Amino acid sequence: MERIRKRKKVRWRWMLPFYIMMLPGLLYFLINNYLPMAGIVMAFKKINYSKGIFGSDWNGLANFEFLFASGQFGTMVRNTILYNALFIVVGTVLAIGVAILLNEIRSKIANRFYQTIILLPYLMSWVVVSYLAFAFLSNETGFINNSILESLGASKINFYQEPKFWPFILLFVNEWKNVGFSMIVYLAAIVGISHDYYEAARVDGATRWQQITRITLPCLKPTVITMFILSVSKMFYSDFGLFFQVPKNSGILYSTTMTIDTYVYNALMKQNNPGMSAAAGFLQAIVGFVLVISANALIRKISREDAIF
Repeated sequence: MERIRKRKKVRWRWMLPFYIMMLPGLLYFLINNYLPMAGIVMAFKKINYSKGIFGSDWNGLANFEFLFASGQFGTMVRNTILYNALFIVVGTVLAIGVAILLNEIRSKIANRFYQTIILLPYLMSWVVVSYLAFAFLSNETGFINNSILESLGASKINFYQEPKFWPFILLFVNEWKNVGFSMIVYLAAIVGISHDYYEAARVDGATRWQQITRITLPCLKPTVITMFILSVSKMFYSDFGLFFQVPKNSGILYSTTMTIDTYVYNALMKQNNPGMSAAAGFLQAIVGFVLVISANALIRKISREDAIF
């Protein structure tokens, strides 16, 4: 018993610095992610500012009705889910492709330079990105209308009045901004692959393409699955900056740009009812939880060792 106690003391002393290092992160999650969960009650109350959140009267599921009674619920759910599905597929393919290409660059200086250039848009605010998009798409001063279409003799396109162009515009802008972050994740996974695999493949006469398809991509499978599950959890959410700032909240574009988040924001600004916003957030959280559990269960059936839990 005495020997076991000494071992526990030694183990505790060895682990103590790591627990101290972990403490700031735990406090951040507690304050930023868990304490605000008490505000879930707003979804089931009619907020009266004079009474406060917890003193306001309960109103059951009335706050959820505005999502379904608007007549636009199908449109915003369709846009939210389809855009996210498109972002997941295209974003994964682009991020893996860019990561593989960067891994092939042997010059450290060139590699760091390209990584910085690709990652830079991810660090930009959506406000800045929206003005950059406007500089290209504007009907009066936009680069596409005044430099490309005009030189080709084609008529100008008023992008902010044409909904049919926005699925492509939003996909391009989203991938341009976010592919850098995903690329870093996959590049880190590629760098961690043992070089012994590649050396053995070269000895066997494998081409570079065969090394990528037979070694790199299979070794990226756990990372792809983890990123997929994390992305699926946000299928019922949308990037507010992308869908609000870039299209300039133009009403004529709502058929292709309106998502749950932008609809809730516009409704909140008009009706000044935070309970409705809380109800939408609560619904998104529940659907996200169900999607994560379902995606992980599906992966567990296909490959149990790759499931997160």
